[in-house]
Amino acid sequence: MPRVNLQSQSVPAASQPLLAQIQQAFGATPNMFKAVANSPAALQSMWAAFGALGQGTLGARLGEQIAVAIANRNRCEYCLAAHTVLGQNAGASAAEMAAAQAGQSGDAKTAAALAFALKVVEQRAQVGDDDVVRLRQAGFGDEQIVEIMAHIALNLFTNYINVALDIPVDFPRIALR
Repeated sequence: MPRVNLQSQSVPAASQPLLAQIQQAFGATPNMFKAVANSPAALQSMWAAFGALGQGTLGARLGEQIAVAIANRNRCEYCLAAHTVLGQNAGASAAEMAAAQAGQSGDAKTAAALAFALKVVEQRAQVGDDDVVRLRQAGFGDEQIVEIMAHIALNLFTNYINVALDIPVDFPRIALR
């Protein structure tokens, strides 16, 4: 049972224009956004972050692979389900998304990004020079390294919203590992 209101018609008026954009983008309003819409500031922050990172240099596919790895680690069923669908829509196969869920990839560059992202999550950002060197050796520059960090931060935000507020999953379920 969700711990906050999910009725989009009763959220603050300032959230309504953003909910209309989200409805248009998804063809429906996912429950997570209905929950976050209770705070216009939080909704604006989240939606802007998704939009900005969608225009980044990492690409949607890698962003979604990072998201499923973090969702699985944080036991966020909502984000795991949503980002698996979004990853497949971005061109990843079901097998690639399942591998990413486990923090793995057959592509060395993707594998390096996933390993780094999971280490940041697990060690609360207490990573070392060698961790960043491995990203550079895999082909990531400063812009992409910072974008990986931004994806991690956004996914922690969404994971925590969904888990703490018990948001019902409205995407096809994927089993946690």
